[in-house]
Amino acid sequence: MSLLERHDTGAIAHLQMTAPGSLNALSDGMLAALKAELARLAEDRSIRVVILSGAGKAFCAGHDLKEMQAGRQAEDGGAAYFADLFARCTEVMTAIRTLPQPVIARPHGIATAAGCQLVASCDLAVAAEGTRFGVNGVNIGLFCSTPMVALSRNIPRKQAFEMLTTGTFLDTDRAMALGLINRAVPLEALETETLALAETIAAKLGSAVRIGKRAFYDQLELPVDAAYAHTADVMVENMLNRDTAEGMQAFIEKRPPDWTQ
Repeated sequence: MSLLERHDTGAIAHLQMTAPGSLNALSDGMLAALKAELARLAEDRSIRVVILSGAGKAFCAGHDLKEMQAGRQAEDGGAAYFADLFARCTEVMTAIRTLPQPVIARPHGIATAAGCQLVASCDLAVAAEGTRFGVNGVNIGLFCSTPMVALSRNIPRKQAFEMLTTGTFLDTDRAMALGLINRAVPLEALETETLALAETIAAKLGSAVRIGKRAFYDQLELPVDAAYAHTADVMVENMLNRDTAEGMQAFIEKRPPDWTQ
């Protein structure tokens, strides 16, 4: 059985981590599978939205601690392995952010440590009620330094720091209030509700959403004046798109747009 399975419904790609025995831990194999599939999706213009989920009773429990402990057996105590591991994990998290298509996380059960980082790295998240989120590495003596990069860009800094230093978990109500997830729904409605959000986005002009996702993250890193200058250029690029011109004309003429996607 593969560690990651993909099936597509129309313009939506469904990625499911399929290692329930390890709570879908981000093992070396899982990271490699995610990296490879995200690279394929980046080139796939037929896909306009991606949904990421986990099989079994949990979304993702973070790094594989058994693999990490095995890495200590090297002569350097694991230094080279750990550096490579965190670099590979960063590549996956960055690939989600830079993927042209929006990515919706669909967490349930738990999303802990690098699993919480995975949720925070996705563009949107619809969670099952009762899901618990934590960057709890501090409980075993490992501060979640790389997960905090994505987490601290999702929720207010004092709340992020409290999670990181206490190892306590957020429930779905608190995660939604702080902005880590978009909404929480009953477990039995999780697949349907996530798909509905994906279908809403997939119905939009894909080229416009791709332009917009890239600009969204680019402008966040800029001062306000530079952000406006950058997004003005992006708007010009978007306006010159044939399908955008058609969408505007269709709205004026009160008819469905004839898009090429």
